[in-house]
Amino acid sequence: MNEYRTHNCGELRLENVGLDVKLSGWIQKIRNLGGMTFIDLRDEDGITQIIVSDSNKLTDINTECTIMVSGKVAERSNKNKDIPTGDIEIVADDITVLGKCRNVLPFEINKKDLNVREDLRLEYRFLDLRNDNIHKNILLRSKILKTLRDEMDALGFNEIQTPILANSSPEGARDFLVPSRLHPGEFYALPQAPQQFKQLLMISGFNKYFQIAPCFRDEDPRADRSPGEFYQLDFEMSFATQEDVFKVIETVVPNTFRKNSDKKVDSAPFVRIPFREAMEKYGTDKPDLRNPLIIVDLSEVLKDTEFNAFKGKTIKAIMVKDMGEKPRKFFDQMSEFAVEELGAKGLAWVKVDENNEFTGGISKFITGEKDEIMKATGAEIGSAIFFVADELSTAQKVAGGVRIELGNRLELLEKDVFKFAWIVDFPMYELSDEGTIDFNHNPFSMPQGGMDALENKDPLDVLAYQFDLVCNGYELASGAVRNHDQDIMIKAFEIAGYEEETIKKKFGALYNAFSYGTPPHAGAAPGVDRMVMLIAGEDNIREVIAFPKNKKARDVLMGAPSNVTEEQLKDVHIKLDLE
Repeated sequence: MNEYRTHNCGELRLENVGLDVKLSGWIQKIRNLGGMTFIDLRDEDGITQIIVSDSNKLTDINTECTIMVSGKVAERSNKNKDIPTGDIEIVADDITVLGKCRNVLPFEINKKDLNVREDLRLEYRFLDLRNDNIHKNILLRSKILKTLRDEMDALGFNEIQTPILANSSPEGARDFLVPSRLHPGEFYALPQAPQQFKQLLMISGFNKYFQIAPCFRDEDPRADRSPGEFYQLDFEMSFATQEDVFKVIETVVPNTFRKNSDKKVDSAPFVRIPFREAMEKYGTDKPDLRNPLIIVDLSEVLKDTEFNAFKGKTIKAIMVKDMGEKPRKFFDQMSEFAVEELGAKGLAWVKVDENNEFTGGISKFITGEKDEIMKATGAEIGSAIFFVADELSTAQKVAGGVRIELGNRLELLEKDVFKFAWIVDFPMYELSDEGTIDFNHNPFSMPQGGMDALENKDPLDVLAYQFDLVCNGYELASGAVRNHDQDIMIKAFEIAGYEEETIKKKFGALYNAFSYGTPPHAGAAPGVDRMVMLIAGEDNIREVIAFPKNKKARDVLMGAPSNVTEEQLKDVHIKLDLE
């Protein structure tokens, strides 16, 4: 028998009245009513009310102490319908303090809305995790991980772990480097993803691999991105195509969402949107399909406009059908948002009045094109049209941001639903900020058209078998059909400015393995943290990670990163130069 408890705090019911029990937990609340004191005792399972008639038993007891209570279950006279144990209480015979707590807490733990400075919460994360909402998020994460493993197991995947100490390779983000004590001047790198290892597993003859993989990238934190480390459901299949990968994700992901959420979940097959179409219609490669607004290109319609702000520009428009009686202030605030938050040069607009005429905003400048604009956008009486004019990529980006903001401010998003979409046909290459050819997505992907496309097409016109899964405006997974041909690999990297010797040095194992009978293979990697964040209904990924870093990538609980001793540096042959 457990020394500290016979039952959990959320377990007892009316049928247990008269039973002698022992409970242990944290004191959530103390109410002193003169000759009688009531304690709400909490553990992970729930809350039970304790009655204490002898005040001598309450010496050195305050909220958040851990105590053990022995007593008899009784029926409550004033029942609490809000908790499962609200019909009973424990009449305490004996109370033992198991762990004392300071009288003054850094913040109130059990408030539903934690209006507390985040760094303070993270410094005392062991207390923060006692909050019911945060605690449930971490337990939900555990359930989601189990669901993912069960789903992958049911599809015949084998869980195989890959190294954490790996080699440094150019994969899109900065590496975390680990100095070697045994090999002076040399460094391991924490893997940005198990990319090369999972491809090597396919070459090794494994049919279906997966793991809940830790990944490490030295990137700036965001609300939807944990700095430094994150987890993904990494999987790969040999002799597989893009369609095979889609079938796996369209089984595993919606099943995981349905089993762990009450919201409506899209059914397979998910809608497929080519990358360039996504940028044109939504201004982003991770569109939120709960938002009904669509971006329309008016560059051709307005090519002869006399309005100076539009001349020679790419012109994007967003039509909102029923704007209601929105005041001028709403339009001014949207313009301020576009300029200050999105870097736009401005945000033009018109409304369609009861006479089917343009009014307000720039209406006096575009009278001649009114009918064509109405037809192109689908505007009608009561509609408003917002215009963005700039060079192509900027116009797309700004229009995408305006679309999102309009959807939020006007409350247009479909509620209580998870909307999935595949973004497909990513360009193999893009122009870097310096104007050179660089990989757009994953450098290990197979170009559509193979070697012929690489040799005979403009690199910026080459598409790749690369794809993302998006959900409610978040990138949830990335994947690709992998390149498995050494000659194509050499050519693909050559176009991006890498010589064959560089490939041998940076990707030696993969380069070499491609000479020994490599099967076609494909895979993807849904992000676990982001998946949990969506299912939990959180906007901040730190709310679903037990011990997250803060906004500045610091672990304020453990004090990391931190200085180390000269002796430690000497062991790994490092001398600091901080000037």
